Amino acid sequence: MTELKIATRGSRLALWQAQYVKERLQAAHPGVAVSFHVVKTKGDVILDVPLSKVGGKGLFVKEIEEALLTGAADMAVHSMKDVPMRLPDGLTLGIVPEREDPADLFLSASYENLEALPQGAVVGTSSLRRQAQVLALMPDLRVETLRGNVDTRLRKLMEGRYDAIVLAAAGMERLGLTAPFSSRLEPPLFLPAVGQGALGIEFGADRADLRELLGFMEHRPTRVRVEAERGLLAGLEGGCQVPIAGHAVMLDAATFRLEGLVASVDGRRLVRREVVGVASEASAVGHALAETLLAAGGREILAEVYSA
Repeated sequence: MTELKIATRGSRLALWQAQYVKERLQAAHPGVAVSFHVVKTKGDVILDVPLSKVGGKGLFVKEIEEALLTGAADMAVHSMKDVPMRLPDGLTLGIVPEREDPADLFLSASYENLEALPQGAVVGTSSLRRQAQVLALMPDLRVETLRGNVDTRLRKLMEGRYDAIVLAAAGMERLGLTAPFSSRLEPPLFLPAVGQGALGIEFGADRADLRELLGFMEHRPTRVRVEAERGLLAGLEGGCQVPIAGHAVMLDAATFRLEGLVASVDGRRLVRREVVGVASEASAVGHALAETLLAAGGREILAEVYSA
């Protein structure tokens, strides 16, 4: 019997994602035994500081990747939006399963949607991308830092600490959670984080056995969309904690449309552009769109964000 160990964070959502991969793997290969190697990352430990101020890329993956490199685990399951552009030498993003809902969700105990919030209402989020887009739509709101896993954030909402919060739709759906009021914040009005709603399975670049074993989970359209969005992020030299958004959709099997956004933290300046590209050049098309965004004012906006 083959025995495999999945490295994962310990949050309920991370464990759900690891369990999802485990169940699909064992359904396809009943002779494989799978266990979890639970890792605490820097992003899990530092909870009293906004993510944008913690610094560094890979806040939720570095320690997990170390487990792969030391042999403590065979593979890792990540939320793609947490995965840095550059992987450590010897590791590869071997499998990208089919993407789930990339949108964000507005959640509240008292208000039906974003437009229903009164002036000065407090919206909780840990994301500068969400903050910028919320304030661009509703400049009279207050945005305050909200950290913790999905359950913790929902609890803080229901305790009345926030009038509303914004979370990823995929995480809520995966855990079967909801709030008294929920409405979608989705393209083209509200752009998601690069890779949001998608999972990535990372393992050693030399593990041809895992590539073959897990190959049935690879979803080519999702791979193209994620590579285009990550190409955009790489071209902007951004991480998941800066006000950058990217969203790709397949137009047919060979072409896609990619929209990118760079925003000031206060939401007063938004630079948006889009491009149509071919699937075989997804990453390069993302890079090209990044150059367009930078030339259109994104460079100055990002320089201000980083200097702050």
